[in-house]
Amino acid sequence: MPDYRRGVLFGIAAYAMWGLFPLYWPLLKPSEPLEILAHRMAWSLVAVVAILAIRRHWSWFRGLVKQPKTMGLLALAAVLVSLNWLTYIHAVNSGQVVESALGYFINPLVSVLFGVLLLKERLRNLQWVAVGFGALAVVVLAVGYGRPPWIALILAVSFGVYGLVKKKANVGAAESLTIETLVLLAPALAYLVYLETQGTATFGHSTPWHALLLAGAGVITAVPLMCFTSAAIRVPLSTIGLLQYIAPILQFLVGVLIAKETMPVSRWLGFSIVWLALAIFSYDSLRTARRARKALAEGPGLVASR
Repeated sequence: MPDYRRGVLFGIAAYAMWGLFPLYWPLLKPSEPLEILAHRMAWSLVAVVAILAIRRHWSWFRGLVKQPKTMGLLALAAVLVSLNWLTYIHAVNSGQVVESALGYFINPLVSVLFGVLLLKERLRNLQWVAVGFGALAVVVLAVGYGRPPWIALILAVSFGVYGLVKKKANVGAAESLTIETLVLLAPALAYLVYLETQGTATFGHSTPWHALLLAGAGVITAVPLMCFTSAAIRVPLSTIGLLQYIAPILQFLVGVLIAKETMPVSRWLGFSIVWLALAIFSYDSLRTARRARKALAEGPGLVASR
């Protein structure tokens, strides 16, 4: 199978798994979101260490721990991803799947805005239009909700900043997740021990199936990430940009069709504006990528004609 096709399949698998996460977290009740988060941190480390052991890939560790700046960035990334995970688990288990989907719909627009504000990047005209529509959608949804869509905003902003920090750190996915979960391991274990001493822990005090599902939180964190990494090295960024919408689309469908969350007219209007913004954003990205490929293809010919 050609690398491109294999990469697309890996990408679809990664985003499909992320999109179906709302079906998994409710299975972990009666565990509270904070306990689920602590188990996800601990078992993610177990899962990613197992993957690295299978690959026999350890040489990077000694060099990385000697880079305090990079380690500091990964520690910050660990805090950001834990905030993102906790917010998402809370949203799903409190019946706010649709709002969590909104967070991942607007995340690309937030990331672009961060690029302008923090990295001094310049936006093309259509990108500005897309960001403007995204901001309008948030206002419309805030009016409809009677409050700002805090869950969506926290998810989008935390993941956007997380992406910036990871870009600065420039460390591979498995290696980065190892360090991040290693940073989070101590507080996660401390909290789990605290729950145990208080008699409120659910792990091992419910059914064996429940304990297995809690441990499985690590596997379902590591596997999509590995699939995403395999996709990212095989397909263009423009393709990854389109594939990323699979996850929030599936989350939205789970919220509306399975969780039966209410969708008043104002919410449909807000989401429609978001989808319009993303359509403009995707069109501009594909057009720019096509022009770049065309210029690259014509380059050798132009040189030869001189």
